[in-house]
Amino acid sequence: MAFGKGRANKRSSSTSYGSTITMVVFVALCVIGVWMLSSNSIIPPQISQANTRTAISETERADVSASSNGNDEPEPTRQEEPDEHPTFEDNPGKLPDDAIKSEYEQQKSAKEKSEKTSSKLRDEGGRQSQNQETQQENEKIPEEKEKDNAKDNKTMQESDEGQVKQVVKEFEKEQKEQRDEDSGAQSGNNKGTQEQEHEQEQEQGQGKELQDVEQGKKDQDSNAEVTYTDKTKEEQPMEVEQSGTSENSKNEENGQQQQQQQDDQNSGKEENMENNTTSEENEKEQKSTKDENGQQEEQSTTEDESGSKEEQNTTKEDNAEQQQEEQKDEKRQESSEANGFGSGIPKESAESQKSWKSQATESKDEKQRQTSESNTIESIMVGKAWELCNETAGYDYIPCLDNEAAIKKLTSRRHFEHRERHCPEDPPTCLVSLPDGYKESIKWPESRDKIWYHNVPHTKLAEVKGHQNWVKVTGEFLTFPGGGTQFIHGALHYIDFLQQALKNIAWGKRTRVVLDVGCGVASFGGFLFERDVIAMSLAPKDEHEAQVQFALERKIPAISAVMGSKRLPFPSRVFDLIHCARCRVPWHNEGGMLLLELNRMLRPGGYFVWSATPVYQKLEEDVQIWKEMSALTKSMCWELVTINKDKLNGIGAAIYQKPTTNECYEKRKRNRPPMCKSNDDANAAWYVPLQACMHKVPTNVVERGSKWPVNWPRRLQTPPYWLNSSQMGIYGKPAPRDFTTDYEHWKHVVSKVYMNEIGISWSNVRNVMDMRAVYGGFAAALKDLQVWVMNVVNINAPDTLPIIYERGLFGIYHDWCESFSTYPRSYDLLHADHLFSKLRPRCNLVPVMAEVDRIVRPGGKLIVRDEANVIREIENMLKSLHWDVHLTFSKHQEGILSAQKGFWRPDTSP
Repeated sequence: MAFGKGRANKRSSSTSYGSTITMVVFVALCVIGVWMLSSNSIIPPQISQANTRTAISETERADVSASSNGNDEPEPTRQEEPDEHPTFEDNPGKLPDDAIKSEYEQQKSAKEKSEKTSSKLRDEGGRQSQNQETQQENEKIPEEKEKDNAKDNKTMQESDEGQVKQVVKEFEKEQKEQRDEDSGAQSGNNKGTQEQEHEQEQEQGQGKELQDVEQGKKDQDSNAEVTYTDKTKEEQPMEVEQSGTSENSKNEENGQQQQQQQDDQNSGKEENMENNTTSEENEKEQKSTKDENGQQEEQSTTEDESGSKEEQNTTKEDNAEQQQEEQKDEKRQESSEANGFGSGIPKESAESQKSWKSQATESKDEKQRQTSESNTIESIMVGKAWELCNETAGYDYIPCLDNEAAIKKLTSRRHFEHRERHCPEDPPTCLVSLPDGYKESIKWPESRDKIWYHNVPHTKLAEVKGHQNWVKVTGEFLTFPGGGTQFIHGALHYIDFLQQALKNIAWGKRTRVVLDVGCGVASFGGFLFERDVIAMSLAPKDEHEAQVQFALERKIPAISAVMGSKRLPFPSRVFDLIHCARCRVPWHNEGGMLLLELNRMLRPGGYFVWSATPVYQKLEEDVQIWKEMSALTKSMCWELVTINKDKLNGIGAAIYQKPTTNECYEKRKRNRPPMCKSNDDANAAWYVPLQACMHKVPTNVVERGSKWPVNWPRRLQTPPYWLNSSQMGIYGKPAPRDFTTDYEHWKHVVSKVYMNEIGISWSNVRNVMDMRAVYGGFAAALKDLQVWVMNVVNINAPDTLPIIYERGLFGIYHDWCESFSTYPRSYDLLHADHLFSKLRPRCNLVPVMAEVDRIVRPGGKLIVRDEANVIREIENMLKSLHWDVHLTFSKHQEGILSAQKGFWRPDTSP
């Protein structure tokens, strides 16, 4: 019994123990199952992090590449760095096979899977990149075709635009040189420092140029305008600043090309930043492609601005250098604007006004010009008000000499007042008609022997003086045998006769500038060119019809003037020799007032050549004139150097010389003619009445006229001895340096710009006028051409005309608010440097332009250098006059214009 009970307890304990084990095993299996289920989503930390980053990077690139090839805007993607302990959601569904693999096998499987995923992404990215490149190449095809077409179109105009580009280049070069020079003058001894700064500027300029290219050079080009036209086609503007969609596209393409070139130049500086900027450059290229497709403009604009900021902020040093360069550019521009025109010549110094007298202040007789109504300006500038002049003078109209209303009011004509200037109160704005059958003038030197009859259709002089070899009618020509009353056998023979009579005349060396009074048709002056001498020929508009007009048509210097009651518009003591051949001027009358006017203009030591009938004929009238003339010249202390007779021509010449000291004046027994008062200004010549008195000869070695100039041609480029360094020049430098700078400037402008690049055929140019001459530098630069230049010094400008004569050139005083004393169609070329901007405060520019149109020949040219707003105004008026405007260029508020007159005339008269 006892045995049986014990067995039953033992069986119950075994059953309980087995149940416990079973539960433990079951729980363990569950735990293992759960763990295995969870382990399928877990990737070893090292592999997970690397592969996740790679996948994100490749996916990003693939998304960008895909979006660049498509037309739809890509979805914005957020890029987040994976967490070191990422949390994943359970993936419900069927468990994968590797869920029951061992840990090692699971890790190996996960690694292989990650590598496959990365490889697949790289393959997809490569295919998309290839597609992108193909897409870009396809997009570039029409672009390249467009560029090729543009290149072909540009080739069509290269020959024309090349000249303009060269002018622009020289224009900007002149600005730079003058700014550097002005900067050097202001800093004095800092020249070496400026040269170092200039070298630094060149190095720093590359960075600034890149920024300018990206911005389309907006700041610079906003002030630059260029227009070029050709006779054979309509006006073709070529502006540096362009507008419109197509023009902006061209600017972008040009900017991209220039940026690529600049990137190549700066590659050395960017090598160390290449790895960091590769993605930025790729983004810029993609943005450029998007811009060309006209899509994603807003995003591209934002990215461009971002790229621009990144580039500007690459280094603080680059920004500092750019700011420094911009400050220097602003200083240069301010200096250019303050000191004058970008051509290299600065504006007049305010201080120089204190050192130089003007003709207006000297004469104290300047006339106030009244201007027309402002509506007349506006109507004419739009081409509605130009009319033909309704004057009896017709196509020979000279407003200040043909003012019949003023001439009728004269109370006396005893002193030839009716032949003097009487300008209209309101300057005319009408245009002078052309003679019927007018043709372009014959070129020099053929024009010295013959001219077209229809250009100067007057036969009276030929009828009266034909037998004296003045002028003859020969078919459709007027011919000039080369002689005259005094030199029937030729002017050259007569000129050599005078040289033999007095060797000290030394044509073309000691004697360079001559005044020919009573010139006739100016054959004497025309043949003096053969001896390297220039002559200012003058004669009145009298019964010897059109003699000065004949001279000008022959391409010989001449003006219409008379020795009447007022001084001639020339300075004192400037002519080397004054000539009068058979002139019937009553020198001995009125106390010798007219001969005393010659004495005022003749240089001390200069000669007066008088080859008139009283010298060699014995008629009673001639003998009486000779006696009176001899007494007068003796009392004036003129020495009769020689009297010679030319047997071939049967004439004689008396040659007098003006004294070089005041000794003779002081020894005279009678003070007749009297000496002028000490306060009488001998240079005052604008509407100043004649006086029967003499001015003393300067004796101080620093005074003008105390010494003879150096021989020609050295005197052309030699500063006058009486210009001293203590005197400030017109442009603010010491006067001798100012003189030299002006000469060098105009040599550069003429040789580099005017000769080749401004559209002027100089073979057709002979008669030239510098409407605002200062030192005569423009005329001096034309020395080697077969031209002569009338240098005009305005009466309200510093009186520099004596300097012009001192260097062997000639000129005249004038007020451009009035008409010039010359016939219509007199000049082949007019040059105006900063003239019109100075005239605007004083007078209306419309009459001035009407005067320009009057004195320029059809086919003649005009060059204007002035302020940009004035250039535009002049251009508008020239176009209303139907002139061909060949070139306009403006920059930094300064500009240049070149135009040519045509044959157009309005159909109506007022």
